[in-house]
Amino acid sequence: MKSKDFLSVTDLAGHEIRMLLSDAASLKAQGWQTTLSGKTLALVFEKPSLRTRVSFELAMKQLGGEAIYLSPAEVGLGKRESVADVARVLSRFADAIAVRTFAQGTLEELAEWAGVPVINALSDSEHPCQALADLLTIYEHKGEFPGLKLAFVGDGNNVASSLALAAASVGLNFTIATPKGYELPGRVMQKALDRAAVNECIIDATYDPIAAVRDADIIYTDNWTSMGQEAEAEIRRKAFKGFQIDDQMVSLAKPDAIIMHCLPAHYGEEVAEGLLNSPQSVVFDQAENRLHVQKALLADMLGGLCFPWPG
Repeated sequence: MKSKDFLSVTDLAGHEIRMLLSDAASLKAQGWQTTLSGKTLALVFEKPSLRTRVSFELAMKQLGGEAIYLSPAEVGLGKRESVADVARVLSRFADAIAVRTFAQGTLEELAEWAGVPVINALSDSEHPCQALADLLTIYEHKGEFPGLKLAFVGDGNNVASSLALAAASVGLNFTIATPKGYELPGRVMQKALDRAAVNECIIDATYDPIAAVRDADIIYTDNWTSMGQEAEAEIRRKAFKGFQIDDQMVSLAKPDAIIMHCLPAHYGEEVAEGLLNSPQSVVFDQAENRLHVQKALLADMLGGLCFPWPG
């Protein structure tokens, strides 16, 4: 580990990710614990949420701790009160802070001033907790990571960024297909390539979704328009024409390929109607696994399981 915080997938080395996934699998099997009795998590959200809020609140509850949700109106990060002051005040009350925000800079500033661990519950740059849940889901359905091909079709957004970094960290081959102008950020691609070189896997990018999904073991997609991009929705629909995951595209992957989506889904856009209800879909396993990886993350950070998290 590089710091007390979890702001990016790159805060964990590949072997640490594997240990955390092992912890998550154990906690999933064991059920409720008292590991974090007496501990409190502050949830600071600038964006609405279903899976993130519920999974973090339940994670703390199932580990014997408590969570306090703070809405945008209650905090007003950088508006009603400075980010630095929010960080220092919450550090006096809570044992950790999970932040769902727009700018990665806000997250980093909170971490700089906080005296307790800060967790990236989503930013415009990354969604690392989602990537961990995705890895756990892939492991449950496919076993080991090396030799598998994960094809991401859609926008090179925060979810894709964390997924590329996570795949490279555990030796999972990753190909992303985006329209021109919607590629992964260059810095993310370079970090993924660097990790892939160490873990002997392939990180690739293309503008051809058909080439990406051919012989894939996992097909993954996400919304074409993320929160805060609503004004671009029509432009994006036109740009992403031909990037919808449908039966024809799935038929190009391996027969036992699984279909993934972090949700919420826009049916008829990035994914065809009914496809996420097919036997190949594992999207609700992904959703559930948010709970279990976050339990492991919080337990390792605040209680200690497989490996000690620096404080």
